Amino acid sequence: MSARNPGMHLDLEWVSKVRVNTQAVLKRAQQIQGRKVAKKQWQAAWLLKAVTCIDLTTLAGDDTPSNVHRLCMKATQPIRHDLLKSMDMHNKGITTAAVCVYPSRVADAVKSLKAANSSLPVASVATGFPAGQTPLKTRLAEVQMAVEDGATEIDIVINRTLALTGQWGALYDEIRQFREACGDAHMKTILAVGELGTFTNVYKASLVSMMAGSDFIKTSTGKETVNATYPIAIVMVRAIRDYFLRTGYKVGFKPAGGIRTAQESVVWLTLMKEELGDEWLNSHLFRLGASSLLADIERQIYHYVTGRYPAYHELPMA
Repeated sequence: MSARNPGMHLDLEWVSKVRVNTQAVLKRAQQIQGRKVAKKQWQAAWLLKAVTCIDLTTLAGDDTPSNVHRLCMKATQPIRHDLLKSMDMHNKGITTAAVCVYPSRVADAVKSLKAANSSLPVASVATGFPAGQTPLKTRLAEVQMAVEDGATEIDIVINRTLALTGQWGALYDEIRQFREACGDAHMKTILAVGELGTFTNVYKASLVSMMAGSDFIKTSTGKETVNATYPIAIVMVRAIRDYFLRTGYKVGFKPAGGIRTAQESVVWLTLMKEELGDEWLNSHLFRLGASSLLADIERQIYHYVTGRYPAYHELPMA
């Protein structure tokens, strides 16, 4: 695994010079969406790769210890054992990348995974998710409590007000403090791109987040009206590439919100491969934030193995 991004001083000159060519971004996004899907024999391999990059997520008001437990069990065995066996993939340790829950449910998830003898990471959203509109003091306390309860990854949300009003210095300082509160836990920074207004703002927020020491940048909370779109992703991964070329540090990317079909997951992998290269095609540097995506991938793998689609009751609930 590459060295963690330590961050750097806030380079406001770099930030202020950013201009994004909207037409070029939209054209590139269309190209990637128009790519032919992998040939049949490779399709299953791409889908299994996608499974290993999923942050299997439940972020609902009615989350309980029992549905968090079920989520954890699904994460440790995401694809039915007999289906994996028929592809000779049953002993390759295929799991999702992590489970992602609210701070109050971290202890439940840690307990379930421990009981299942699994070392799967638990990610927690924090910092006043999803709006980020709570006092800084409580946002920092939330991070610390999630880490104390056993979360090894923290998905923080930025304060969009600071980004929209161009207060990049203040945004940098806040994210820096979140990174400190995370300690050894990896920090994914959610930009809530649907609320940032322009591609240029998305790029600037991406840069500032990386300068402040983010391990990943993530598109959305999944609670905004606009979530992970391909054009926005192009803007964010180009920022990741520029940051890497300037500093030598690789920052991960996580699209989240509205990613529901197996085919979309392959488009996301293609985007990463073409824009950032094979080094980013693993769970250390790429995650898919999703709750219903896994069910569709399992359906498609069932079809790949048996030649037919499963009846509703044939696959365990995702």
